[in-house]
Amino acid sequence: MAGDPLKLRSDEFVAGVLRGDHRSIARAISAVENETGTGRAIMQGIHTHLGRAQVLGITGSPGAGKSTLVSELIGEFTRRGKSVGVVAVDPSSPFSGGAILGDRIRMERHSLAERVFIRSLASRGHLGGLSRAVFKVVDVLDAAGFELIIVETVGAGQSEVEIAEIADTRVVVCPPGLGDDVQAIKAGILEIADILVVSKADLPLADKTELDLRFMLSVKSNAPRQPAIVRVSSVNGTGITELADAIFAMTHSAGNRRGTGSRERMRRLFAQEAGNLLRERLTALESAALDELCDAAARGEIGHEAAVSNAIRLVMNDGS
Repeated sequence: MAGDPLKLRSDEFVAGVLRGDHRSIARAISAVENETGTGRAIMQGIHTHLGRAQVLGITGSPGAGKSTLVSELIGEFTRRGKSVGVVAVDPSSPFSGGAILGDRIRMERHSLAERVFIRSLASRGHLGGLSRAVFKVVDVLDAAGFELIIVETVGAGQSEVEIAEIADTRVVVCPPGLGDDVQAIKAGILEIADILVVSKADLPLADKTELDLRFMLSVKSNAPRQPAIVRVSSVNGTGITELADAIFAMTHSAGNRRGTGSRERMRRLFAQEAGNLLRERLTALESAALDELCDAAARGEIGHEAAVSNAIRLVMNDGS
């Protein structure tokens, strides 16, 4: 209603986000990340302003040089006149649960630029290399008018394929020294790659890493598309321009995946959110019927699948 403080507050945030006001964007992201009522109202308020940004996913193993690469890309994109939003998903602090801001420190030289917004998010133990909130945070940055949104994952390894759910173009960073066996390269994240980056290309083992990647791609020669391979060295500044060119070429040739594959993507996102919502409600539900169901399952009197189905029914019916 007109005098509702929650609606007035969310409307103010939405207006600020749509203006591109950095303070409003930061506060809106905090509300969304903490899953507050204001955050939910903000998401409702911006939903008609989405779908304009191109989302670039950067993933790879810990220590691959992802944060340094993102910092270099921010500089290259802004030199080309693009506005850039960055979501850097960090490991959660074991003490506060907040993000460890290593990524943001590396990108600090860009943080005051008017056309750049950088935000670190805590993974909070979420598997898949992302944070539960990252999908919504990307939408906030999209509504704010950023043309390119970079999402950098935690760096947890093969489980990071979740980046494929949100990014239009996916870059997998591969450092030199992956081991003698090409199978040391995690196939799961290689399969999602649009572009493979050999980072720290000034190191001696970079040549072998590139050969290993090309060999693995040749084994998968029946794939509908082959990722580009780009060598990058932040030490001597080589490869960044070529990588940016490859990113824009991939973006233009593939179009916006969030548009062309929207139905499939939204089904997967619905399933993820439904699972999260069900878990929260089931954990908090106080129900004698649910207690009896748990006891029966523990005694082996009901099968696991049937017990889960009954638990879902109880949640939907508020425990009765």
